[in-house]
Amino acid sequence: MQDEKAFIAELLNPKTQNDAFRKLLQLYQKPLYHHVRNMVLSHDDADDVLQNVFVKVFQNLKNFKGDSKLFSWMYRIATNEAITFMQQRAKKSGISSEEVQQKAINKLESDVYFDGNEIQLKLQKAIAILPEKQQLVFKMKYFEELKYEQIAEITGTSVGGLKASYFHAVKKIEDFLKTD
Repeated sequence: MQDEKAFIAELLNPKTQNDAFRKLLQLYQKPLYHHVRNMVLSHDDADDVLQNVFVKVFQNLKNFKGDSKLFSWMYRIATNEAITFMQQRAKKSGISSEEVQQKAINKLESDVYFDGNEIQLKLQKAIAILPEKQQLVFKMKYFEELKYEQIAEITGTSVGGLKASYFHAVKKIEDFLKTD
């Protein structure tokens, strides 16, 4: 991609804003959708959250300081929006976030957009038992194949802490898959 500062300037310039925002969508819509979908599991929910993500990106772009890459900043917004969505759903339903996750997994089997098999469904069930941070790190590393440095920038966590979280997540998933 062209120089990030120049691209951000295009996004902020009323004359070039529409074309630049279309380009932003073209570049980041798919990876952000997959990131959000990995967290909320439902296609429809992922679409709703993603719409909120791009609204927030557009509204807050003028506040972007450039301390991180645009990619990382947008992923952080997407992560926070997905977490907020799950917490709000749990609060509305009067259940825990873990229970919301379990319900989402149960709906996966009938989700026409889920093309996974029985093994992938079992993996999702194993991931659902992890603490929220381990889930996030595992999904970003395993499914999205992000580097620890990228995940650290997105989550504001140290690389060492991420490696430990990922290691513990993998161990718990392995144990779950062996006993289930």
